[in-house]
Amino acid sequence: MSEALNILLTGFEPFEKDTLNPSWEVARALDGWTFEAEGRTVRVHAVQLPCVFGTSATALREAMARLQPQLVVSLGLAGGRHEITPERVAINIDDARIPDNAGGQPIDEAIAGEGPVAYWSTLPIKAIVRDLRTAGVPATVSNTAGSFVCNHVFYALMHALAQGGQSARGGFVHLPLLPQQAVHRPGLPSMALSTQIEGIQQLLRTALTVKSDVRETGGKLH
Repeated sequence: MSEALNILLTGFEPFEKDTLNPSWEVARALDGWTFEAEGRTVRVHAVQLPCVFGTSATALREAMARLQPQLVVSLGLAGGRHEITPERVAINIDDARIPDNAGGQPIDEAIAGEGPVAYWSTLPIKAIVRDLRTAGVPATVSNTAGSFVCNHVFYALMHALAQGGQSARGGFVHLPLLPQQAVHRPGLPSMALSTQIEGIQQLLRTALTVKSDVRETGGKLH
């Protein structure tokens, strides 16, 4: 029997004034989930990352070294978005609007001094959006992961893959607020946890099985 393929799925601890974070709620719901892809068993391993510059990247690299995953997907919260949004690009900058959970607030600091200005996601982001919409889950491609800890982890992930010469795919996905969060933020959209879980399950299947991304004009996927 072939050895199982490993997926590393990360989510963040709550930050700012929230008591929960949908990225971790989704990740932990899928911890241990298995499915079949291309004749092999695939197993999801969920890891919670601290919402802290530097420490989060270290925890991510340690999990990657331990699990040797074939796919790494990091999840984060983007309050105000109403769709699941695979991110296209990570930029080499930390520029925090608010302090992280350890009180750090870097301003215009490079994440990796020797690193490139940016990295592209290696997930098939347009195929993911296509398949999520087909499954009835709202989704769109995002062209900015911001400059807070989400982008920090996204860049650290892609830098680690590039530096290590690994063949694993990697990328970052932002999730909307949960309804129990949005109720305290009148006017902001939300998405049920069950829908977010369903969406990430489909995303992981697509990320493993679609080798080349689809070619669709940006206007059709935004």
